[in-house]
Amino acid sequence: MYSKKLARLAFGLLAESTLKCPLTRSVSSRVNAVRTPCSWTVCLHHRQKNPLSEGLTRLNVRTVSQTTLDPAEVRKFQAMASKWWDLQGEFAALHSMNDLRVPFIRDNLLNVHGIRQLGKPLAGLRILDVGCGGGVLSEPLGRLGADVRGIDPVEDSVQTAELHSSYDPDLRERVRYQACTLEELAEEELEGFHAVVASEVMEHLADLDAFASCCQQVLKPGGSLFITTINKTNLSYVFGIVAAEQLLRIVPSGTHDWEKFVSPEDLERLLESFGFYVEAIRGMMYNPLTGAWSWQQSTAINYALHAIKRKEEPQPGQVWAESENLDEPGRATNYS
Repeated sequence: MYSKKLARLAFGLLAESTLKCPLTRSVSSRVNAVRTPCSWTVCLHHRQKNPLSEGLTRLNVRTVSQTTLDPAEVRKFQAMASKWWDLQGEFAALHSMNDLRVPFIRDNLLNVHGIRQLGKPLAGLRILDVGCGGGVLSEPLGRLGADVRGIDPVEDSVQTAELHSSYDPDLRERVRYQACTLEELAEEELEGFHAVVASEVMEHLADLDAFASCCQQVLKPGGSLFITTINKTNLSYVFGIVAAEQLLRIVPSGTHDWEKFVSPEDLERLLESFGFYVEAIRGMMYNPLTGAWSWQQSTAINYALHAIKRKEEPQPGQVWAESENLDEPGRATNYS
């Protein structure tokens, strides 16, 4: 009884508060904010300078670590590895989120690639599901026809995913799982995927810079990056940690660390510095009374982001050479 009253109170306050928060954006916009100087690590085998990041300052969101893997986060999910397919358990909200994130991924990919096959609209597309856990998102993407590779550093979670997908003959050839980190996979998959999905993963990573660099490495030019995560606001602390973990027990206590949350503006700047442009950002809200997610104008707590890897990267000297030949082919402009 008390938990229902708390849920009604929390949801009412949330609905009222989010009306005052910034609206979602459907196109990329640059935000000029003050950033803290910080030396970031990148994917170990991609330390060369990114031409598209020239002049852009890296944001300070994580400490330098040289890896996306956070051992403390691995221990958290190791303890829950057998519970991924308990629809009433700790991951119930993730199962419910599929009602939003699967169509979000499908529709944006169709806008980019067009319909491939009736009934299997994502046929022919390779998707990497980073931090796949028990395969809660990998499976529905596979049923849409995509060839899905799910990776997760928790081997027990991968075994849970493999066991569950083995019961569906339609998934056996389409969905594969691997216990590894993103940077380990990036060593063997150069521009191998049409899309990378990192849903409810960003807030558990050790180094966002390494993550963005490796995503850029494994994606084909023009490939899509899909992210759902939690904004870093006072509201996200109240509702994402105090309410969700301590009062309503939607997720286990200690699941999230507010210091690891990242705002849409900071995430957009980071991705742009690695050669992406952000196509869309949409706010999301979870209703603890109904157990359902809905799209919202406000991004104050949860949000989804779609970014695209730029197809062409400027080569060294290309911009200078082109500027020299604006007036006449083969002749540099004379300003004297």
